Amino acid sequence: MRNSEECAEGAGPFVSRLTWRLEEGGTAVWESRAARKRGTLAVRPAGATESSARRAGAAALDRLRRLNGTAAVSFTVGGTLFALGAALAQLTAERPTTSATVYFIGGVFFTLGGYASLVQAINAPRRESTAGALATHRFRWWSYEPGRIDWLSTFVLFAGTLVFGVNLLDSFLQGLTTQQLNRLVWAPDMIGCLLFLISGHLAIAEICHGRPCIHRRSLGWWIVAVNQLGSVLFMVSAVAAFTRPETGSQISVGVANWGTLTGALCFAVAGVLQVFERP
Repeated sequence: MRNSEECAEGAGPFVSRLTWRLEEGGTAVWESRAARKRGTLAVRPAGATESSARRAGAAALDRLRRLNGTAAVSFTVGGTLFALGAALAQLTAERPTTSATVYFIGGVFFTLGGYASLVQAINAPRRESTAGALATHRFRWWSYEPGRIDWLSTFVLFAGTLVFGVNLLDSFLQGLTTQQLNRLVWAPDMIGCLLFLISGHLAIAEICHGRPCIHRRSLGWWIVAVNQLGSVLFMVSAVAAFTRPETGSQISVGVANWGTLTGALCFAVAGVLQVFERP
C-alpha cells in the first residue's frame, strides 16, 4: 500500500498491479502485462458495477501490435525449426551438421523473438499520474530498468537466446574432446535453459502478482504456462545431453532429442497464442 488512495501488488520489490482512486470518482487498475501487451488499463466509474478498458494512444497501440506480431511469428518459426532439428536428429540418419543448421536458423528466430519482446516491454505505455490514462513516450530500442518485472523477464529471456546462440555455434565444431564438448556446447545449453526458466518464473510472478494462480480464462496465463513447460522440457533435454567423461557418450540421446522436440513445440504453440494477445 503506497498511500490511502493506492494499493500496489506484486512479487517482492516488483509492482505488477496498481489500483487507485480517480479524482472524478471510481477506480482505475493498471496491470503491467495488460499495459505491455494490449495497451490498456481498467477503469470503473463511480457507481458502476463493471470496469471497462481505457486504451493508450493510437501510435502506442500500433507500435505494440507490430512488436507483438514480430515476437509471436519469431517464436512460432523458431520453435517449429527446433522441433524439426530434434526430429531429424532422433528419427533420421542425416548428418549431425544438418540438424545443427536447422537448430541454428531456429535460434536466430528465437533471438529475434526475445529482442522483440524486450523492446515491447521497453515501449509499453506507462501510468504516470493518478488520472485514468496511459502515457506514450518516444520509441526506444534499449533501456535499463531492472526494477520492472516485465523488463527483467524479457531481458533474461533475450539473454537466454543469446547464450543458446553460443551453444548452437559451438555445435558445428568437429573433433572436440569430451571436456571440450561439455564446456563449449553443453555448458551454454544449461545456462540458456536456466535463464529461460528464470524468465518464465518472473512472467508467472507478473501475471499472478506474486501469488500462485491458475487463470484458465486468461490467454496471457496460458501463454506463460505453456512457455514455462517448454523451458522445463528444454532443461530436461540439457541434463540428458551431458557427455559422460568415462564413456564419451551422452546420458540419454533419446531424452535429449525428445525433450528438445516437445519443449520447442511448446514455444511454437505459445507463439501462435501470442498472436491473439494484442491491442
